[in-house]
Amino acid sequence: MGILSKIFTWWDGATIGTSLWSSRNGEHVGTDAQGNKYYRSKNAKVKTTEGWDRRWVIYAGANDASNVPAEWHGWLHHSYDGVPESHLPAPRIWEVDYTPNATGTATAYRPQGALERGGRRAAATGDYEAWSPEA
Repeated sequence: MGILSKIFTWWDGATIGTSLWSSRNGEHVGTDAQGNKYYRSKNAKVKTTEGWDRRWVIYAGANDASNVPAEWHGWLHHSYDGVPESHLPAPRIWEVDYTPNATGTATAYRPQGALERGGRRAAATGDYEAWSPEA
């Protein structure tokens, strides 16, 4: 199902059409730590409505915008012209590596009382008094 999924699906990586179009009309600028590839238009005449060159990303896995690191997000949105490595400060010792958004996955945070954890909450402690319109 590999080639068929590349032809017909857009949600799990780039389609064949997008890959061909990117290799033909785009200039590969860089790749991030997750394997996402970043492109900009080769042709100087291809501009956005604001007059900037077109920039896009081909995701290494599922098409999820939260997989784009902050530095590449800034480049995609024309915060600076050069590739992010030339604009980043040295990493700090307290910085942690990027972790993708887990919402909607099996590893998502589920608090006490969530339906996915059985739906049992702690009993009310009696410190709450309901509002009444007659009072």
